[in-house]
Amino acid sequence: MRIGDFKETYAADEAVFRTPTVRFWLWALAAALLVFPLLAGEYLIYMANITAVAVVGAVGLNLLTGCTGLISLGHAGFMGVGAYTSAILITKFGVPFILTLPISGLAAALCGVIVGAPSLRMKGLYLCIATLAAQVILEFTFVHWESLTHGIRGLNVPAPTLFGLSLASGPAFYYVIMIVAAISVTASRNLFRTRVGRAFIAIRDRDISAQLMGINLFQYKLYAFALSSFFAGMAGCLMVNLLKVVTPEQYPLHLSIQYLAMIIVGGLGSILGSILGAIFMTIVPELLRSALGLFQGLDPQIMSYLFPLQTVIFGALIVGFLVFEPHGLAEMWRRAKAYFRLWPFEY
Repeated sequence: MRIGDFKETYAADEAVFRTPTVRFWLWALAAALLVFPLLAGEYLIYMANITAVAVVGAVGLNLLTGCTGLISLGHAGFMGVGAYTSAILITKFGVPFILTLPISGLAAALCGVIVGAPSLRMKGLYLCIATLAAQVILEFTFVHWESLTHGIRGLNVPAPTLFGLSLASGPAFYYVIMIVAAISVTASRNLFRTRVGRAFIAIRDRDISAQLMGINLFQYKLYAFALSSFFAGMAGCLMVNLLKVVTPEQYPLHLSIQYLAMIIVGGLGSILGSILGAIFMTIVPELLRSALGLFQGLDPQIMSYLFPLQTVIFGALIVGFLVFEPHGLAEMWRRAKAYFRLWPFEY
């Protein structure tokens, strides 16, 4: 039990993992992720890959919406920009996968800056409509710029390679995705140690007060859009190299709403909330589908009624979080830790 919480140095006060127990569980998690592909089957590895890609995208959106207070409905469009950038560079110019990863992020960041330019004069629902317009424009571009994107047929991408090693299998690409996800989470967490991260929070809490303190609202809002879109572009690059195909149907408005649901369920403004929200929104639908599939043996006709029911149950779970725990899964985790930190003493 922790009976004191004092620091002797600035480095100790700024540490992310402050106790040996926390560091032990961190290394235990890293070891578990390392051996996971050796023990799991193809389906579980595929789900882990999809979840890790969702973590990268959710972290980026939480930087913009949760930490800066700027609502975006164009996140899926920015992911599409990253996906198409990677696919075009690989198929038409032969650029290695590892180089397309940062380039895809930069291409999406450029689009994010263009979309975020009106953010100085718009906020709230007005900014939300502006990002919705960007999503519609990007979807239109993906479909109708056939000379570049091949329209609704999409682009087929060969299996990625890294330094001559094939990453065609799920287990091989698993480690690449996990490394990118770990770097994204670490960079985002450490962002709030910097002037930029503290400026994001000040803008979210009260933009007028932040401006009076000398924060350039336009500059830092563009930073937020660029960083968020950069993560979205990398997520799109990982996704297209995982699925080996990209089509306009993969990045609809529904996906942008799904990412908003991830950070709301996980916890706005929390990096841990982004991770938990991505896991929840990716794994729970699969668990519901598997659970309802158990009834298929009873009556084949019953599945026509049960499969639509899983969407209703999933939506009810999200509404339940909004009603009973608006701060999300991250707040539930924080309360659980606080309880066991002082257990068995109540006070």
